[in-house]
Amino acid sequence: MNKQDLFIRFLLGGTAVTLSYLITVISPWKILAGIFAAFPAVMLTAVIMVGIAAGTRKATNIARGSVYGMMGGIVCVATVLLVLEATNNWGVGIAAGILAWLGSSIAISNLREKAFSKKFIHSLNPLILWHKK
Repeated sequence: MNKQDLFIRFLLGGTAVTLSYLITVISPWKILAGIFAAFPAVMLTAVIMVGIAAGTRKATNIARGSVYGMMGGIVCVATVLLVLEATNNWGVGIAAGILAWLGSSIAISNLREKAFSKKFIHSLNPLILWHKK
């Protein structure tokens, strides 16, 4: 990755985070702070940068992988909330949330791959049985 790519990522991601923060400060609805905190700035920046550098197919792979990360994000948010309410310690909540996000994202990805491979192999079964005749 070259310096120009890093700078563009910094600009796009930083702009998205800054705009999200400004919306939460300006908005009279406090729930928007949480909603905009979940804005997928990093994913969008990654898809844009990979799309520019390597094309749509690789950008599609980034977006597809982001599904697992975003599903893990739900687990992360729930974990942070539960730990914050239980311990009243934001540092512990963040650490637990990051671990929960990473673990659940990997687990969801592995489950998806196993389900796909079994489904794919199972769909080939009639062809394999026919070929053995």
